[in-house]
Amino acid sequence: MHLGLFHFKYIIFDDAISIPNHRIHKKILPSIICCTPKNDQNPRHFTATLGEDVILCCDFEYPEEKPVPYVIQWQKQGIKIPIYIWYDGYPPHAGDGYEGRVSLAEKASLNLTNVHESDQGWYECKVYFLNRPPDSPKNGTWVHLDVHAPPHFKMKPPDVVYVKVGESVSLPCEAEGTPPPNLIWYKDNLPLEESRTVQILPTELRINNLRQTDIGDYTCMARNKQGTVTATSKVIVAGPATIVTPPRNVTKLEGDRAEFICEAKALPSNVTHRWFHNGVEISQLSWLETRTSVRRDGTLFISPTSAEDSGKFTCEVTNGIGTPDTASAYLSVEYPARVTFSPTIQYLPLGLSGVIRCYVQASPPFQFITWTKESRQYDPNAIPGVVTLNNGSLLFQRVTHEDQGRYRCTPYNIHGTAGTSNIMDVLVREPPIYTLKPKEIYQKPVDSEIRLPCDGLGQPKPAITWRRADGSKLPRDRAMIRGGNLTIKGLKKEDHGRYECVLENEIATLVTSTLLLVERTTPHAPTNVTVNTSTVAATLTWLPAYDGGHEQTYVIWYRLADQGDSDWRTIRVYPDGATTFTVYNLQADTEYDFQVLSRNKLGDGMFSPIIRAKTKSADYSTGGSSSSISSSEPVGNNFTSPGENTSGNSVP
Repeated sequence: MHLGLFHFKYIIFDDAISIPNHRIHKKILPSIICCTPKNDQNPRHFTATLGEDVILCCDFEYPEEKPVPYVIQWQKQGIKIPIYIWYDGYPPHAGDGYEGRVSLAEKASLNLTNVHESDQGWYECKVYFLNRPPDSPKNGTWVHLDVHAPPHFKMKPPDVVYVKVGESVSLPCEAEGTPPPNLIWYKDNLPLEESRTVQILPTELRINNLRQTDIGDYTCMARNKQGTVTATSKVIVAGPATIVTPPRNVTKLEGDRAEFICEAKALPSNVTHRWFHNGVEISQLSWLETRTSVRRDGTLFISPTSAEDSGKFTCEVTNGIGTPDTASAYLSVEYPARVTFSPTIQYLPLGLSGVIRCYVQASPPFQFITWTKESRQYDPNAIPGVVTLNNGSLLFQRVTHEDQGRYRCTPYNIHGTAGTSNIMDVLVREPPIYTLKPKEIYQKPVDSEIRLPCDGLGQPKPAITWRRADGSKLPRDRAMIRGGNLTIKGLKKEDHGRYECVLENEIATLVTSTLLLVERTTPHAPTNVTVNTSTVAATLTWLPAYDGGHEQTYVIWYRLADQGDSDWRTIRVYPDGATTFTVYNLQADTEYDFQVLSRNKLGDGMFSPIIRAKTKSADYSTGGSSSSISSSEPVGNNFTSPGENTSGNSVP
């Protein structure tokens, strides 16, 4: 077995060394003699300071006082391989971590330089004589080395700790040194004592339910005989970032620089600013980001400004504590009026009304638009049948062939104009015509199917579409348009209403309509409800809606206003079919809610909107004046279903 400790091979057996390649082939036992005679067998103790040099003493005498070959071996407790081996005539061996720091002093003592803290511990010195008889008693000496080191922190509290009142905070502090250092805590340079909320633990200081009086500088001191070290942590009440100078609305001329201030304060003061344009972070808007910069204090600069920059700019600040604070301001970028689009060709429908459009963008809005036709000034106000619309376009009330030509428009606002449009060729063409129109009225029972015809011709060929006049959508799963015809299957009450067939091409858009009455349903809600009040009465007037194909009657519902879940009172309207009715026995100077319910033999229909009205005060000097309120002032549409929570005059 080759250990590489010497230039010869050796094997350790139970504190004995066998050297097979040496001329002495026998078991060798160690003998230990101290460097100075001792009267006792107690181990020696040595002390060294960190970084100093020390000699660990080990002396011996030759057997029978005759020099013989010997081996010196130093072993540190806890390390398996000797830290130093010396044999005359061979290079000495130094263990890991001891290279360059150990050497032989005198005959067997160990010279240890640049003492480390880890060098502290027990060492054993052994001397092996190569000619000693194998039955010699085993000898050995132990030495203990104390390494004195000033304290140093293994863990120390942070320089600054941000907290909130009522929270708990922990300040870590752990130190090492020889002898082991004591830890002492100070607050604002005064010794800190434990209390109900302050705990001094071996490796930390804990403060529970932090109060304003606990704010301050906390110092951890580690001290032993070799020195003292301290670490201070500043405990500060933290607060979220708050905007103290918000941005203000700005109006700029296009091309100028815009500036938005957003000054904030916070503790800690590591405030981060983010800016948004119309709710989108500017960093995500490449067309805007390249023209913006944000100063360290949060001020946003936009240079140069562009028309598209107009809108809301929002500043968001945060320091990582609490909810970010925000403030917004608006940027209005003004610029001369300009034409945004010049269609090469525009069409006017012969014999119908038509419009020539000038597509304008301006900030502030344009003041007027001038026109030319065939490169000559064109004054629409001087031409009968031509009107200038609010958007600057020209309306021809009845188009003739004389209206055809080459037009140009030039818009102006307070900043002037950005230029004239391109030439627009206005062509007069025959409009599309209906070859088939739906009837004015269709009546179909509920659950049946209806087909509404529509067709037309024109050049270019017109498109035919259908829509509801009230803007609601066609029933996707029951409606189908094919060949210009609209078919609705499984008619329902909500299908009742007016429908429009639209005939459209580049020349004109034509619209014709028809009314679909869905029969055998409950009636629709009454409309145009008005209430005329006196001191103790209210007269209601309304217009009947479609009756569902059956004679309808009405019920008045009323109650005290703002009474929460107060009960509705109901009164049957007589005679049947009447559309005016007076409710009596009301309280003076009191607000009431009114609504009208329609019904037929199939059941109750729909309620009208709720109308709120107030009766007159009992002031007889006014001669009993009255007031009138109509359904153009609805309050809501919450009601109790018929037959529930009713009182007063019941419905027969």
